[in-house]
Amino acid sequence: FDARMRERDTGIDAEAPVRIFVMGTNRWRYEQEWPPARAVEEHWHLHGGGGLGRQLPEPEEPSTYRLDPDDPVPTFGGATLMNGKYLKGPAEQGRIEARRDVLLFTSKSLEEPLEVTGRVRMVAWLAAETPDTDLVVRLCDVHPDGRSFHVCDGILRLRFRDGGGEARLMAPGEVYRVEVDLWSTAQVFLPGHRLRLQVRASDFPRYDRCPGTGQNSGEADRVMPQRNRLFHDPERPSHLVLPVIVP
Repeated sequence: FDARMRERDTGIDAEAPVRIFVMGTNRWRYEQEWPPARAVEEHWHLHGGGGLGRQLPEPEEPSTYRLDPDDPVPTFGGATLMNGKYLKGPAEQGRIEARRDVLLFTSKSLEEPLEVTGRVRMVAWLAAETPDTDLVVRLCDVHPDGRSFHVCDGILRLRFRDGGGEARLMAPGEVYRVEVDLWSTAQVFLPGHRLRLQVRASDFPRYDRCPGTGQNSGEADRVMPQRNRLFHDPERPSHLVLPVIVP
């Protein structure tokens, strides 16, 4: 305001155009662009039994996640402005991760710092038993003492998997490749920490429950139970795409 409207020399034009706060190390840093062009894209693959790592998966059976219409996964933390009892930001996820309808994929403990700065996304192969369902994914930072904290998350309603606002219902049992945008972050996962991905079918009431019928929530007369299969094998290697800053 001072520089443009009052024509004062504030020094702002000598600063880099982007300033970010890097969590984990908890430092402010200037960048020349967003996202940083020097970030290297890494694929962290999901593995049967709940593993997460850079190596490709072996031939494995898919994992299953569900939606119980009467007991959706509750909203707990994240980039929300919901008031009242709903926590915001990097809430500890123990109560959510203890649920049977939340899949967890966790890496081994890191030996070196891992900085993830930029846009995070997930590429997934899945099949549903209903014409529509949700894929909710959340990246977490697991501390050495086992506490798991929210970093970033995203959701995709599968009938909008092709983007553009055009709805296309799913054929029950057919496998689809989809991408979920987890938005952006700037997070250093420190040595001794682990990366964790949550996969579930709801985040309520931040997002409305998917009826499963292909209808809009306001028009549906019921919410169907949903059962989805998430694949992680050499032909369908579901994975996180992480923008990694190489030292």
